[in-house]
Amino acid sequence: MIRATLASLLLCLPASAGWAQTPTEIAAKAPAADWAEFPAENLLVMDLVPDQHGKPRRIVIALMPPPFAVGHVANIRLLAHEHWWDGTSINRVQDNYVVQWGDATEKKPLPAGLIKVPESDYVTPAAAIGKAADPGEKIAIARTVRPKAPQGWHQRDSYADRVDFYRGWPLAGGAGAVWPVHCYGMVGVGRDVSPDTGTGAELYVVIGQAPRQLDRNIALVGRVVAGIEYLSSLPRGTGALGFYETAGERTPIASVRLAADLPEMARPRFEYLSTESMSFARYVAARASRKDSFYFRPAGGIDVCNSMPPVRPVKPD
Repeated sequence: MIRATLASLLLCLPASAGWAQTPTEIAAKAPAADWAEFPAENLLVMDLVPDQHGKPRRIVIALMPPPFAVGHVANIRLLAHEHWWDGTSINRVQDNYVVQWGDATEKKPLPAGLIKVPESDYVTPAAAIGKAADPGEKIAIARTVRPKAPQGWHQRDSYADRVDFYRGWPLAGGAGAVWPVHCYGMVGVGRDVSPDTGTGAELYVVIGQAPRQLDRNIALVGRVVAGIEYLSSLPRGTGALGFYETAGERTPIASVRLAADLPEMARPRFEYLSTESMSFARYVAARASRKDSFYFRPAGGIDVCNSMPPVRPVKPD
């Protein structure tokens, strides 16, 4: 079954569908059934050393589900199981671009068993979507993410024919293929020049305007769902491309673990507003055509990176 596209859902919404509410209000009122939890095996928990005031700094990253970045995600799980990132550091902070971490010496031995991923894995056949998790379900990539617009209005993505969401993840597509996109907070794999694709040991997170030119050129493996402020607020690097020039400038990483490897009571839990739900369609429509009291000129359109589904901690039982 091909599910309805996000754009088609928006077109079906009546004018009374709650657009006068703010996006935050719509998300807050969404029924519990419209929220989906990230599996513990897909949450990467990175603890930096405490800040100068002794405050803990924890970053939680949701890893992409199959069929995206399967090889790189497997490597990341292995690196976390082996505690490889413990004692490494944040090595690069480039303003309006990325924060990057890994082994600054580039001499730390990597664990055995890492997969060498080909560049072809940067894109996924559209027909493969759904086979990895939901047999029979395929994504239908929308032309654009927008509510119903006046006749003659045209809005296209700047980097792809089509954009949409699948299971909480922003995707672009065209010519029978789909790929994740570089939005704020998305996590990718650092690499050398082509054909190198990186191992997953060197990771970065987007902290600026979406660098969509990187799409299909670097592997995207996840999204920061908590603690982005501990990365985006770090001092900018003074060297080329924002790299720190001295060891003292780097921020040490205390530990990186999969949530599934932590004691159950210590595991962070997060859920996202399901991108297959009507609540998410209302949420995007409200963001694109704000009609609450603050706005007197609705934009009438929205970029896929400004449509990311809300994420919240799971309330304790």
